[in-house]
Amino acid sequence: MTLLIIIIVLALIFDYINGFHDAANAIATVVATKVLTPFQAVLWAAFFNFLAYWVFGFGVADTVAKTAHTMEINLVVILAGVIAAICWNLLTWWLGIPSSSSHTLIGGFAGAAVAHAIAVHGFSGYIGEDGTTHYWYQIVSWYKAGKDGGMPSGVVIIIAFIVLAPLLGALASYLISIWLLNASRKSIGPKIFTVALMIATVWFVATQMVPFSEIEKPRFESHFWSVAFDPHNIKWFLVAFIILTVSLFCLIFSSLNLHQADAALKKMQLVSSAAFSLGHGGNDSQKVMGIIAAAVAVYINTNPGVHMASWLDVVLPNDELGVKGVMPSWIPLACYSAIAAGTLSGGWKIVKTMGSKITKVSSFEGVAAETAGALTLYFTEHLKIPVSTTHTITGSIIGVGLTKRVSAVRWGVTVSLIWAWILTIPISAILAGIVYFFLSVFIS
Repeated sequence: MTLLIIIIVLALIFDYINGFHDAANAIATVVATKVLTPFQAVLWAAFFNFLAYWVFGFGVADTVAKTAHTMEINLVVILAGVIAAICWNLLTWWLGIPSSSSHTLIGGFAGAAVAHAIAVHGFSGYIGEDGTTHYWYQIVSWYKAGKDGGMPSGVVIIIAFIVLAPLLGALASYLISIWLLNASRKSIGPKIFTVALMIATVWFVATQMVPFSEIEKPRFESHFWSVAFDPHNIKWFLVAFIILTVSLFCLIFSSLNLHQADAALKKMQLVSSAAFSLGHGGNDSQKVMGIIAAAVAVYINTNPGVHMASWLDVVLPNDELGVKGVMPSWIPLACYSAIAAGTLSGGWKIVKTMGSKITKVSSFEGVAAETAGALTLYFTEHLKIPVSTTHTITGSIIGVGLTKRVSAVRWGVTVSLIWAWILTIPISAILAGIVYFFLSVFIS
């Protein structure tokens, strides 16, 4: 039990470090454009990091918890993974490199699991509990087909989104920028497009709403408030709010002078940065929830017959067996609190990189980048994919830079960032493997 408590504490410390390491993701553009002071910006971001507790479910947490097969590992594996992730996060923070906290956690977990499999079984095959031959590399859930043709999961999918997340962010921010640029003209075409998009958004979001009869645990007795505050529905309400807010601005953009347009864009940046902070809190806090849930599951598996206290009554969901997940409310509450506290601590070295070194950012570009980043995070969270908020906002900033000209993006800085992204998972995995072998000497 002592080791389990240590892992939970270290996981929350990692969550705190994640907050100040990734604070730049949400506040870099509002600081760079002087919409908010650095102190006001971290307060703003931290508030919405914590508010995500009431918005998001646990889909990403489930994906992270199943990075390695919990029936075949022990607590030392998870401890090694968390320690390696903390070390890499602190190093990249010190160097001012906006690497992915998400991927260092995934890499650390997977690397320690592989080291464990090699230490226990060697490189030869062994007979598993299902009576089939297994190999050391199969301890990690590399790829799992989606249920009923849905989105597949596994480490391979997470690795794929190292490329896809920034590309999605860049594409979305580029399209939003082009939309805004055309809306500034006094022609009727952009307004017709905007109205059509508003109608399509309302229709699409309405089709995604979960009715009261399908809500498993209504939050209120009132049908209306239960539907309105269901986590699934809130996400789609936010998507509609973001798109409709930008659309309303586009409808009046051409009637504003330069000063009025800049003032309106700065106010909109408060909305877009808040939306991105919500996505950041919801996406990144869930990864730590997944690690804690995996640790409890491993503890129960390695201590059969143990009676768990109600505050540690965690059950990982299993769609194949029809098992619903259970997570005590203190776990998400602690994770969201930790990341919000970390965001309050700031991360000024990385703010400088994100806010000025990639491309010069104005209020116009800030709105486009943060809006695109927020929509990308909501989309990937809906698909239960733990993507990097760092990669997403970096791609979004690059996308708005490309609308000016290709040379507006400082590609030397960007290439350095991409190398850090590529190396994060393998370095974290190797580091976690080394930590695992070291810890195994002292912990049986």
